[in-house]
Amino acid sequence: MEPGESDRPIKLEATTYPYQDMHNNLLLAVQSGVGAPDMADIEISKFANFLKGTPQLEPLNDIVDPVKDKMIQSRLDIYSKDGTVYGLPTHVGASVMYYNTEILGQAGVNVDDIKTWDDFYQAAKKVKDATGKVMTTVETSDQWTFWPMIVQRGSDFLDANGNITLDNDINIEVLEYQLKLVDEGLAVPTPGGNHHAEEYYGYMAQGNSASVLMPIWYMNRFTEYMPDLKGKIAIRPLPSWGAGGKRSAGMGGTGTVVTLQAKNKELTKDFLAYVKLSEEGNIKIWTEFGFDPPRWDVWDSPEVKEPNQFSDYFGEGIFDMLLEIREEINSPNTSELTPNASDLVKTSVLFRALEEKSATPEQALKDAANELRNR
Repeated sequence: MEPGESDRPIKLEATTYPYQDMHNNLLLAVQSGVGAPDMADIEISKFANFLKGTPQLEPLNDIVDPVKDKMIQSRLDIYSKDGTVYGLPTHVGASVMYYNTEILGQAGVNVDDIKTWDDFYQAAKKVKDATGKVMTTVETSDQWTFWPMIVQRGSDFLDANGNITLDNDINIEVLEYQLKLVDEGLAVPTPGGNHHAEEYYGYMAQGNSASVLMPIWYMNRFTEYMPDLKGKIAIRPLPSWGAGGKRSAGMGGTGTVVTLQAKNKELTKDFLAYVKLSEEGNIKIWTEFGFDPPRWDVWDSPEVKEPNQFSDYFGEGIFDMLLEIREEINSPNTSELTPNASDLVKTSVLFRALEEKSATPEQALKDAANELRNR
């Protein structure tokens, strides 16, 4: 019988915890072999902690393989080790630019003319001259403006083999670019430090910034916290770093896992296959949550193109744009060092370089890389 049919009832009891508590408690439970749930969500920045040694998680290749050719492969890779898939994504997390077309229009900027990061810089100068407003905001206590900008260039905190690349030339150049925007008054450090802060929601909603770089899953933050911007926000690919450069990066997300302590592993896996891997489940990921489904073959389905709160807010054509950049969605490299690298970027690098300005981008990155090597 297929998952979800009436002779296979499932009683799902979901429990939520604060971010750090949940991951710490879950890691202790799977390592000790006692107290783990049947399944759990593990956030990308913490996932590598659960892959150390022999993962105490159920391999999922048997449910992934039948639909693997329809999935964005990079989103499976980040939850895998040595070719074994241990987590299932809920979304692609394609990074995009959200542009306030009202502000850009006042500056005489056509959003579709912004193709490269140099175009973005030139548009930012026009916005400042015409409106006195900034083009964008850069996070100083989270990683969602810095990480995608380096990943789209093929760089990362770590390379594919887990070697530390946090202080490489590409990363330095990207952070210098962000600092240039700040120093010239074309960008400001994000109010509240990150794009999930109440201070930021108010700042953006009042029309103080012409754009924000965030993954596509950020759409529901607009609809929930910034309703007054409805009809003013256009979603476009990231500017590229030059001709032929990639225009996105897969960011954020949680990998849903089945622990080895699950009482009925096969039923749990079948349930997850239905929710996360089936065509119907992926359509629901969009219609219910507003996330870009990890199965790209549903992106042009009639159900996905039906009007909903997100198309009402942002307009049509979101998935046409995503299909255009499907092969350009790099995802980060993840290893055992990823959680520490991410923490250093969020707690030290960005604040020192962009807000406190107590270190140059190069020095901030090199200090963090050296600390990471010595941990």
